[in-house]
Amino acid sequence: MKVALVNGSPHKAGCTYTALSEVAKTLNEEGIGTEIFWIGTKPLAGCIACKSCVNTGKCVFNDTVNEFKEIAKDCDGFVFGSPVHYAGMSGAMTSFMDRLFYSDFGNANRTFYMKPAACVVSARRAGTTATFDQMNKYFTIQEMPVVSSRYWNMVHGAESEQVAEDKEGLYTMRVLGRNMAFMLKCKEAGLKNGVELPKREEAVFTNFIR
Repeated sequence: MKVALVNGSPHKAGCTYTALSEVAKTLNEEGIGTEIFWIGTKPLAGCIACKSCVNTGKCVFNDTVNEFKEIAKDCDGFVFGSPVHYAGMSGAMTSFMDRLFYSDFGNANRTFYMKPAACVVSARRAGTTATFDQMNKYFTIQEMPVVSSRYWNMVHGAESEQVAEDKEGLYTMRVLGRNMAFMLKCKEAGLKNGVELPKREEAVFTNFIR
């Protein structure tokens, strides 16, 4: 089994990476493989709602979004990490997640369906819970079981060395890693013993104005 951890920070080895690394280390100790994927610093366009992904299964903009989606096909769980920018995700990470999940939503062979997910938030001081709420919404609309920890998944610090001193934050990351490993093992055991994935029906969309 393998978990992909997405670093949505412009810093490849900064605070967000430090938090994700603690989760990854714990997952490895539980026998789960990991890969940390950095979205990079190149501009990421937002979703333009062209809906070409409905037919192709990938975004019309060929960048790290499509690169990660190919990796995601072989993964069993996900952890998405972002720094806090103005009490929300970084702009690049918002565009990344918008396009990644939208490109999968209308596709018949959905990449993320029923795969456990969690988010990790990094901040100097505040805005963490708003960002945490924002990120979890992607998982619930995508039918992904959300993995919890002992506290909200956040670390604090202005630089990676300070995050390394956030004992409670790192504890929260380790609990998250163990809980993710447990969820993955339970899913695997269930499927091996004949527990089927939920029955799926065609989605219904209604508008407020008709």
